[in-house]
Amino acid sequence: MKKIIIIGSILVSLAVAHVVSGQIPAGVIRYEVKINLHRRLPPDREAVKDAIPEFDVHQEELFFNETTSLYKPVEEDEDEFEADGGGMRMRFRRPQGEYYTDQALAVSIVQQDVMGKKYLVQDSLSVLPWKLGAETKTILGYTCRQAGYYSEERKQEIVAWYTDALRPFLGPERFNSLPGGVLQVDMNAGEIVITAQQVAPRPLKKHELKAPTGGERITEAEFRKISREQMQRMGRGPGPRP
Repeated sequence: MKKIIIIGSILVSLAVAHVVSGQIPAGVIRYEVKINLHRRLPPDREAVKDAIPEFDVHQEELFFNETTSLYKPVEEDEDEFEADGGGMRMRFRRPQGEYYTDQALAVSIVQQDVMGKKYLVQDSLSVLPWKLGAETKTILGYTCRQAGYYSEERKQEIVAWYTDALRPFLGPERFNSLPGGVLQVDMNAGEIVITAQQVAPRPLKKHELKAPTGGERITEAEFRKISREQMQRMGRGPGPRP
């Protein structure tokens, strides 16, 4: 508990300091999530490519203020794919998840849906093993710096682009431990790409930034075990996005 309090104090102090220096204090970032469905198919399911498009593209949003944030999908209809000339239809249900962080308490709460069952995973905030790079590029008019790391568990090369025009420790999903706001994440060179489409600075309404509720409360380790077992039963890869 003492460790969590110390981490929380450091995160809050840094965030407040950056806001005072002119960063956007609150608002909404809308992201486009582009998933290469063909690349994520296991070798024994190559024939399914004819029944699905190469990419799934959808929208997700990040609500934030000085110390808390909530990342969640924009509600959309499920996609239904039809194979050319085959008359076969496949329904693709996107995984639903909400990622809430509270820097004051140094905790994260993640609500995940696995095969229709909701789980609520609470954990202390952690910092991914980022290696900061010197490269820069512009996204939505913001100058962004590069950072990256390799996830040994998921066999993924992660590259992120963050800007100090937004407060530190802000980003989609769990990619929120860099010294600025993350506007793009690229996993495995295009397998999954999350890119900001709009940054809208504005005060948030009370209902827009609440911790998710509902679902069986479990630990991170328990959730990873459940999702891994489910993916194995379905003959898929390593499980949900990190």
